[in-house]
Amino acid sequence: MTNPSITTRPAAECRYDVVALGEVMLRLDPGERRVRTTRSFDVWEGGGEYNVARGLRRCFGLRGAIVTALADNEVGRLVEDCMLTGGLDTSWVQWRDFDGIGREVRNGLNFTERGFGVRGAIGTSDRGHTATSQMRPDDVDWDALFASGVRWLHTGGIFAALSESTAEVAEAAMAAARRHGTIVSYDLNYRPSLWKGIGGVERAREVNRRLAEHVDVMIGNEEDFTASLGFEVEGVDEDLTDLDTGAFRAMIKTAAAEYPNFQAIATTLRGVKSASVNDWGAIAWSRAEGFAEATHRSDLEILDRVGGGDSFASGLAYGLMELDSLAEAVEYGAAHGALAMTTPGDTTTATLAEVAKLASGGSARVQR
Repeated sequence: MTNPSITTRPAAECRYDVVALGEVMLRLDPGERRVRTTRSFDVWEGGGEYNVARGLRRCFGLRGAIVTALADNEVGRLVEDCMLTGGLDTSWVQWRDFDGIGREVRNGLNFTERGFGVRGAIGTSDRGHTATSQMRPDDVDWDALFASGVRWLHTGGIFAALSESTAEVAEAAMAAARRHGTIVSYDLNYRPSLWKGIGGVERAREVNRRLAEHVDVMIGNEEDFTASLGFEVEGVDEDLTDLDTGAFRAMIKTAAAEYPNFQAIATTLRGVKSASVNDWGAIAWSRAEGFAEATHRSDLEILDRVGGGDSFASGLAYGLMELDSLAEAVEYGAAHGALAMTTPGDTTTATLAEVAKLASGGSARVQR
């Protein structure tokens, strides 16, 4: 199949369908309890960029690899074990010597409670001085990686915000990918907590607008495009309860005009009624096909919202690589995101058959 919106390198000529560049943290989840009162946690790996490649591997069956860095200790090896379960090639992981107490280098931890009803989800990151934040552009032989054959590179604004050097790493990787004919996707993923100590919104816009020049497929939500790139979405209220797709279409047209390198742009639409009930949808645009809008799901029941946007991105990427149209791609993205939010953890447990069924209008009727 050939999607008219995006042309990727032939899969037969490539070692990987997707490579992700980003930090992979150990998530500690108290389940139905609060972080402040729990006495036990479930643990798994997660990261905004990693989750996309893992979804493409585990749900959609594509070949993937992760480029990241970890401190070489028991926690780092636990994260590695989780990533191996996720099915990604870890041979590009950069291992850093551990100093014994984490004064110089450590692994990131993410304590996240899911929220319920009127109590919103809360994430508390412990990620200062992590191995990934200390990566440098020449740590990886980017030309060797992409010369081996990579159809798609995914990275984003979380990785770029970790330090001055990670933005430079992202730029080096993205530039090399484009030299070798690899499609580059970027999820803006604006996180105020990451930017507030290094220049806030102004710095976020400076970094992301520079990196945007290397992007083929730009992904984000309403806050991402406003905070990270400075594109206002007119008519959207502060609580995001009235998501007018017309306003998003106007914003996308503005972004496409300013960045002629964008081949496609996609945004999720989330209206938060409570931690447990969201309105959920998505729209996408490409130069070849114009606009496409996914099925809007009002009052979608949420178990764990973390990772829903990443699963949207992986479904979208799968559609752009493997399906016939942008309309199918955005439907697969929205369906995959919806399914991912029905299970705990950052990463998807959905199958391709489940995504295809939901994308085509299937219900939650019991299967026996």
